[in-house]
Amino acid sequence: MNIQILQLLEGAKKAEGLTVVIDVFRAFSTACYAYHFGAKKIIPVGNIDLAYDLKSNNPDFILIGERNEQKPAGFDFGNSPSQLQQEKISGKTIVHTTSSGTQGIANALNADEIITGSFVNANAIVRYIKQQKPLRVSLVCMGYACEYPTDEDTLCAEYIKNELDEASNNFEEMVKTIKEGSGARFFDKEKQSWSPKKDFELCLALNRFDFVLKVIKAGEYNFLEKIEI
Repeated sequence: MNIQILQLLEGAKKAEGLTVVIDVFRAFSTACYAYHFGAKKIIPVGNIDLAYDLKSNNPDFILIGERNEQKPAGFDFGNSPSQLQQEKISGKTIVHTTSSGTQGIANALNADEIITGSFVNANAIVRYIKQQKPLRVSLVCMGYACEYPTDEDTLCAEYIKNELDEASNNFEEMVKTIKEGSGARFFDKEKQSWSPKKDFELCLALNRFDFVLKVIKAGEYNFLEKIEI
């Protein structure tokens, strides 16, 4: 099994084989929590105008996402797992658009298959990859708004690669590095309304979920299929 770690949009475009698009803070952690809270379906889109169109044509759909970390006008929820309300999303179809993670899905056009990546289901991802036995694995770190690499995405890729290679991981050290680096913004008092401290904790709840989210093409759009592992 050949495993490569790639970065940002260029990495997504180069991804081949079984591709894991990683966005720890917060797209693909949020997606896991949304399914945990009973969401019926998640439609990931890169273009925010498409998200608005889908909502306009389907008033019962729930809009979740962010631009510049904050909830766009007219959205039901921002890209925040701690601010999701189970009673409002249970049984609903969600349209999810973000500055990083969903952009990676939209650009990974050469991948054989795509699953999402985060710490909350990291070991399920590892088990899924081992079951599939692909010749090539691409771990794509989407970074901050696809502009520069981030500690959490790169370390998540390293965690998954180490597990696949049966090498050791020090998750506590990873958390410390993230907290002192790109995760520091979740402890900024001025940002708590859109980047709360609770999100840091929820997104780094290692292996909380035993499922993967696989990108499925259905007609004109993709959706994330929840697969128990």
